[in-house]
Amino acid sequence: MAKVEIYTKLMCGFCFRAKKLLEMKKVPYEEYAVDFGGAKKDEMIERAGGRMTVPQVFINGRHIGGCDELMDLEYRGKLDKMLAA
Repeated sequence: MAKVEIYTKLMCGFCFRAKKLLEMKKVPYEEYAVDFGGAKKDEMIERAGGRMTVPQVFINGRHIGGCDELMDLEYRGKLDKMLAA
């Protein structure tokens, strides 16, 4: 199964939706909270090409984007293939 990483904030509805989709698919993920900035937020911004919004999702080190992009992959039937790799 793929390695999934997600940068989140506690009170973020989009983060909740992205995590819920992964949980429904029974996909384990590493979650990094960036509520208070710091090194993890800096890491997220660098890895996400300057994006500062959350969530930011990575599958096997590849930047997927945010919740909308994750949901779009699911809608187009491409997410399962990425997660199986």
